[in-house]
Amino acid sequence: MKTVAVIPCYNEEVAIGSVVLKAREQVEKVLVVDDGSTDATAQIARAAGANIISHEKNKGKGAAIKTALEYVAGNGFDTLVLLDGDAQHDPNQIPLLLKAFQRDNADIVIGYRSPEQMPFHRRVGRQVLDYTTGINGAATDSQSGFRALNRRAVDALESKNLRGNGFSIESEMLLAAEELNLNIKEVPVTCSYGNGKTSTKNPISHGFGVLGSIIRLIAEERPLVFVGIPGLVMIFMGFFFGLKLLQLYNDSGYFSIPFTMLAGFFVVIGTLGVFMGLVLNVVSRLVKK
Repeated sequence: MKTVAVIPCYNEEVAIGSVVLKAREQVEKVLVVDDGSTDATAQIARAAGANIISHEKNKGKGAAIKTALEYVAGNGFDTLVLLDGDAQHDPNQIPLLLKAFQRDNADIVIGYRSPEQMPFHRRVGRQVLDYTTGINGAATDSQSGFRALNRRAVDALESKNLRGNGFSIESEMLLAAEELNLNIKEVPVTCSYGNGKTSTKNPISHGFGVLGSIIRLIAEERPLVFVGIPGLVMIFMGFFFGLKLLQLYNDSGYFSIPFTMLAGFFVVIGTLGVFMGLVLNVVSRLVKK
């Protein structure tokens, strides 16, 4: 297979040189997508032997990955490997991902990180984001940036027109892959977190940013799940308070204003939620066509 390793990065001058050199030993070409770095990332990567595509300004990891998908789709590569430029991922493990294409007939291979090797805050954040993404068990490490895609997956995702430009791109890719019936597999890998400060973003703001993006994505892609089902739950809660109201009136003759207000509130809001979910679901399907 003709394989290209793509490293999206922003201000990674400290580690990018060694990552490029190691990756070149495993693949035919290394491409660094420099996402508007203000340091010497691009110059060091080029000196280490990488091809460079530079964004004029920082657009986000998602934008860098979309640039990578467009590049691979137009340059005849069979396989794309994505890894970070901060030396968190070991390029020597690239063959582990590539073997899964033939062994497991995979379209996308995720480098699975065992929770034990991750700092506590990353472990908690990963569990929250994995649960929110809910890829139906197809992936247990939805946030791993160490992943490989075959040509079928590259073409499918490139034509899908992924929308996110931030770190939620990993989740969006998997949600789209599930919709496109792509085969997702995982292989265990090891990651190096050094002193726990490998990321250029604050872990708390990063986590909430990704979570917010995922919630917006699910609301747009699956409005019945995000809006309709909670609305249905609220209707049942309204019926519950309505039954309590009738029971209290039947037993004591007392007409409870609080129960009346609660029942009416939940039924009205729930009905609006179900209606909005149905309408947004129709709109979403029309937009996809």
